[in-house]
Amino acid sequence: MKSADIRQAFLEFFKQHGHTEVHSSSLIPNNDPTLLFVNAGMVPFKNVFLGQEKRPYVRATSAQRCVRAGGKHNDLDNVGYTARHHTFFEMLGNFSFGDYFKREVIGFAWTFLTDVLKLPKDRLWVTVHVTDDEAADIWINEIGVPADRLTRLEEDNFWQMGDTGPCGPSSEIFYDHGPDVAGGPPGSPDEDGDRYIEIWNLVFMQYDRDESGNLNPLPRPSIDTGMGLERIAAVMQGVHSNYEIDLFQNLLKAAAELTGQADINQPSLRVIADHIRSCSFLISDGVMPGNEGRGYVLRRIIRRAVRHGHKMGAREPFFHKLVATLDAEMGQAYPELHKQSEHIARVLLKEEEQFERTLDHGMKLLDESIAALDGNVLSGDTIFKLYDTYGFPYDLTADVARERGIVLDEKGFEAALEEQRARARAASKFSADAQTVIDIDTQTDFVGYEHTEGEGLVLALLDSEGQHCDQLTDGQEGTVVLDHTPFYAESGGQVGDTGVLVAEGVCFRVTDTYKNAAGQWFHRGQVENGAVSVGLSVTADVDDLRRDDIRRNHSATHLLHEALRRVLGDHVQQKGSLVTPDHLRFDFSHFEAVTPEQLREVEQIANAEIRANTPVTTRIMSVDDARALGARALFDAKYGEDVRVLTMGREDFSIELCGGTHVARTGDIGLCHIVSEGSVASGIRRIEAVTGKSALDAFLAKEDSIGRMAAALKARPEQCEVRLEAALAHQRDLEQELTRLKSRLAHFASQELVEQARDVAGVKLLVATPEGISSKELRGMVETLRQKLSSGVVLLSVVDGDRVSLAAGVTADLTDRVKAGALVNAVACQVGGKGGGRPDLAQAGGNQPEHLQQALASVDAWLVEQLQA
Repeated sequence: MKSADIRQAFLEFFKQHGHTEVHSSSLIPNNDPTLLFVNAGMVPFKNVFLGQEKRPYVRATSAQRCVRAGGKHNDLDNVGYTARHHTFFEMLGNFSFGDYFKREVIGFAWTFLTDVLKLPKDRLWVTVHVTDDEAADIWINEIGVPADRLTRLEEDNFWQMGDTGPCGPSSEIFYDHGPDVAGGPPGSPDEDGDRYIEIWNLVFMQYDRDESGNLNPLPRPSIDTGMGLERIAAVMQGVHSNYEIDLFQNLLKAAAELTGQADINQPSLRVIADHIRSCSFLISDGVMPGNEGRGYVLRRIIRRAVRHGHKMGAREPFFHKLVATLDAEMGQAYPELHKQSEHIARVLLKEEEQFERTLDHGMKLLDESIAALDGNVLSGDTIFKLYDTYGFPYDLTADVARERGIVLDEKGFEAALEEQRARARAASKFSADAQTVIDIDTQTDFVGYEHTEGEGLVLALLDSEGQHCDQLTDGQEGTVVLDHTPFYAESGGQVGDTGVLVAEGVCFRVTDTYKNAAGQWFHRGQVENGAVSVGLSVTADVDDLRRDDIRRNHSATHLLHEALRRVLGDHVQQKGSLVTPDHLRFDFSHFEAVTPEQLREVEQIANAEIRANTPVTTRIMSVDDARALGARALFDAKYGEDVRVLTMGREDFSIELCGGTHVARTGDIGLCHIVSEGSVASGIRRIEAVTGKSALDAFLAKEDSIGRMAAALKARPEQCEVRLEAALAHQRDLEQELTRLKSRLAHFASQELVEQARDVAGVKLLVATPEGISSKELRGMVETLRQKLSSGVVLLSVVDGDRVSLAAGVTADLTDRVKAGALVNAVACQVGGKGGGRPDLAQAGGNQPEHLQQALASVDAWLVEQLQA
């Protein structure tokens, strides 16, 4: 069976048994900040297992894309050198959220493997936890697995999400490749061999481990299973290595052709074939190469692949060309890959070109460092220098070291890395406000979509130090938590509201609003009158004018997002935003600068929707309905069962999930004007724009500027461009004439200076400080004088304020005895500077002009010393 057929058969089997097929989530786990990437099939369902989220189904099945290349679960070092390690893999899984349990899941697994895939029963081996008599009984007495093919294990058969939380025993299914392959069954001394390969893991989540380590039975035990598609495909296709399956064969052949290799079974080609999968899918999910976080891991993987191509002789960018082959293999199963294949290739090409510029230099340094070793240990400082200065990830250096039998000083590298992190932490300040936990059960009810004024009850108070208190009095700063509020809390890039909380004799000025993960709104500010106490009823009044400006900017952000997609392409994804009353900032994924013509088109499209003055609507619906509607969002973010869908513009121009506040009609935005566009990181661009009155003010400011320009040019505004071009042309003519005059002046000056040369120990020496010469012209004059002298030494100086500029020249016949770099440095050291250069021509500078004459007077003695050496 081909891999695609196995994937489809798995999903169809479980759909026939009442499971809802859930499309693979993004590789970015937006509902879990503890993970770098989705590294297991259950990650998208984590909050469901924890009871923090409910889904409209209790059975699910999925083919989940996974990446293990960073953090705790990191297979990067083994990729290419083993048969079954990958940075990217697909995990087939079926899940029960309090519905069926051990008997049913074991039955499903056995039926699928033996009836659907037709695997021989005598080739299957199972394991259970040492304490799990129930699972063992089901396998032996109900399924019919012989007792001698069931092993009880302890550590390998107990799964837990973390130190606390849901956990439970598991049962693993192994495939026996036969006696021709070395290795023993699981639990035996030879279990690390390749004969018995785990193909499916069934996890029985039946306990909740508390902080004391106690296992408390869960009220609704659940099921989480995972079967690697690549592993089961190897079994079904009769091969031993995952790299021999159909998903990899065309990739390996393409990689071999691009790198000029005849043998496709080389570790370097396996690295490249694996890495194009993880890189392409990460980019399709919006990750861009960068210097931190997920972007840095992606960059590491790309550079590792490029380095392996470089090792095989590839000297031109090749990696990006594999995207087309991958698209042919997996694009049908994953339309997002096919849709963004051109964008992915462009991103990879740009990263390849950037890395190629540093690879040769870094490899040269690594080769030199290894050659200079007294032993076989490469120091941590050298590894860190490669990492920090040349962009060589640790694993890339480890690859080279492994090939050459070199041991890495990992501890030394980690120490150097920690020093860098400590410096970064010392330079940063983090606010823990949003992490503050209030010991109350009540969440804040936000009523600000409909109103900007409302009544609320004070649930809790924090003083300026973030400590609980019962009262804030006149003049005190602190934070108020309400049960109901119209104040929008900072979220999704939109800043928090400001305003006042008032009661009889009491006024609390709110300067910012934010919320914690528990859904409690924090109103930070200062008491202006009276005292605020817990239990006080207040009227919460938002600053309407400020909120209106924020609404305009937030709604314009959505219009710009869609306009960018239509002008630049579907690869454009939001990478962060900031919405304030004064302006909006929008970061998006794009691989090159946006041209002025493209920016103008984006601005025109957005303003056309504004002028259309269509209603802005918001609807509450399920995530599945929002997806079906075509809403744009990171659907794996923590939304819950229902989401807020915002629709703007003609013919549903923009449909996005958004919890922010917005205008009632697009015309309320008034006008949107882009004020800047630029790069903020590799592959990430930023647009800044203004709306409403701020946009009008921007145009008026430009008009005033043009008016002042017109007055200076003595022209009408519409004549400014012509007058300015004429003025610039006249200026260029004057500059050329000035250059000619300076050249003639320099010629005459050099003639006079040559006559000032004197004989020192048989060598002509010219030391002077010519007038009317700038520091920029100093080098050219030295060149001229050197030619006129035929044989001799020249040193010229120029003083400009508190700066001294020096230039020295030595004719070719004397450079074996006198070096211009040494001369200029000897003088520069006496005037508070330093310098150097070639033996025949050198420059320097200093900041102590008061010592210049004394320094110049020392040149004669210095020259005599050099000639006598």
